Amino acid sequence: MMTRTIFAAGCASLLTACGGGDQEHGSRTMNYPETRKDSTAGDSLHGRFVADPYRWLENDTSAETADWVKRQNAVTQEQLASIPFRKEVARRFEELYDFPKLGGPMRVGQLYFIWKNSGLQNQSVMYVRKGLEGADEVFIDPNAIDPKGTTTFSPLGASMDHRYLAMGVNRAGSDWQDIIVYDLTTMKQTSDELKWAKFSGAAWYKDGFFYSRYPTPAKGTELSGAAKFQKVYYHKLGDPQEKDKLVWENRENGDLYVGVGVTEGEEFATLYVSTGTDGFEQYYHDLRSGGMPTPSTKWTALQTGFDHKTSIVAYEPKNDRLLVMTDVDAPRYRLVAVDPKEPQQGAWKDIIPQKDELLQGVSTGGGLLFADYLKDATTRIQRCNIDGSDMREIELPDLGSAGGFGGERGDTFSFYSFSSFTDPGTIYTYDYATDKSEVFYRPELTFDPSAYETEQVFYPSKDGTKIPMFIVHKKGVQQNGKNPTLLYAYGGFNISLSPSFSTSRMLLLEQGGGMRNRACAAAGIWRGLAQGGHEGEQAERLRRLHRGGRVPDQGEVDRQRAPRREWRQQWRAVDRRGGDPAPGPLRCLLPRSGRARHAPLSEVHRWLRLGA
Repeated sequence: MMTRTIFAAGCASLLTACGGGDQEHGSRTMNYPETRKDSTAGDSLHGRFVADPYRWLENDTSAETADWVKRQNAVTQEQLASIPFRKEVARRFEELYDFPKLGGPMRVGQLYFIWKNSGLQNQSVMYVRKGLEGADEVFIDPNAIDPKGTTTFSPLGASMDHRYLAMGVNRAGSDWQDIIVYDLTTMKQTSDELKWAKFSGAAWYKDGFFYSRYPTPAKGTELSGAAKFQKVYYHKLGDPQEKDKLVWENRENGDLYVGVGVTEGEEFATLYVSTGTDGFEQYYHDLRSGGMPTPSTKWTALQTGFDHKTSIVAYEPKNDRLLVMTDVDAPRYRLVAVDPKEPQQGAWKDIIPQKDELLQGVSTGGGLLFADYLKDATTRIQRCNIDGSDMREIELPDLGSAGGFGGERGDTFSFYSFSSFTDPGTIYTYDYATDKSEVFYRPELTFDPSAYETEQVFYPSKDGTKIPMFIVHKKGVQQNGKNPTLLYAYGGFNISLSPSFSTSRMLLLEQGGGMRNRACAAAGIWRGLAQGGHEGEQAERLRRLHRGGRVPDQGEVDRQRAPRREWRQQWRAVDRRGGDPAPGPLRCLLPRSGRARHAPLSEVHRWLRLGA
């Protein structure tokens, strides 16, 4: 039996630090169940044996693993149950989270699909309405289908004539996906049901669609075996899966991810080949002249190798050219026009040149282009004509995160969502002709967002780069150095932290660390970029070159160089930093009796510490 002393971390420790809480509840002895070590498990690598004594835990179906999980959970629950204010935290957390939520809408012809959640439902219910002002009718209710709430339904693609909709079904949290089809004229499911898809869409072409699947796994290994050699198939509506036609396969590298898309008018099929989180290859095939692709089809290469990210956004029929977003010669990305007959990079022509801001994505709709930029960790949306002319910024409600705007070629408006630290997501309609936005749905909340304010500040990183940081707090808070502060940052995979809503953070802001009605200054959130998003791929590549040196160092820079503002003394904060590798020392600073103590959050991260 292993005995260790641990310290309360996360929200519980922070609330205790702020409001006094239970001063005796700072540490307790935990008796961990013994975990068996297998001295024979491991691998021989380059003539050396590398031990892996806990490999037996990878067998998630064994009785021994199940027993180990049960005993570990018992220890965890015992610790959580001992927190005196846990029930009060849970009660208020549920109140804050229990508000009506709406997702979408997604338009398919004259139909609008909307996801609604009354507040605490396990899964959102998918509704459909005819016309924007029509009455909502239940289309799919996952909660009725699976009362346990572990089955999800997601739209994968609609047919060009808007008659059919392919849906992905995931069960029990698995990545394995069944693909089913609905006839939207009857709102009934068809006989089509495809198995063993994973990370797939449904790209419609003629009377069927392309999708990606893996070979059928051996019985008993469905949830534990490694999926290898993903392939692309074409499924014709009404046929059993056994008749699906193979379109593309790879026999050399079983770890590649592949997928096929189709342009809006079914002019081109696009082929995406990826190793994972790095770059990817992009190919295309002219469906007008080449017809249905087969394993012997010679796809036209737009980008080979995995050093860059080049993707086809759309096809412009008026000028017979592909619109392509790429980081080739543009680490912050640009949009180029490519003649399908001359795909070589020397013939590419800029439509939206690279700018100082990171271009995160481009969508089309109503004959317009919508460019999604990241500036100082917040969204900026610019619109322009299909040739790049008349570029202008769309006015958003505030500094935050937005997404949407795109649609079909003949659309006159679209939807977009906007969220921030205090707005869980408001949905707007955007009129292409008038350039105006109107609220489509605003959630009714159990707190007052106007009682809080968000400030963006900047501070220099180790190399002088200006790092944006958000400070969120109650209005009127005293900057007296006694405010518990949640410092949060992330670095990895070229992902930047943009404003987003979190119920747990709102609980912290609202209570100010004072549970049990203790008077205490309101908590603040310092949210910084561990990796400057405006640097795009350059930051990520530099991180790899220097073995993570720049990004992990940022965690310490956050504290050392951030504007002081008298928010905290001795960094009275809970660090929440993540990444791959984790950027900097992971620890919880717990003030007790006027002094700060450093409590390791996990021994697993000891080797990641930099100067801790």
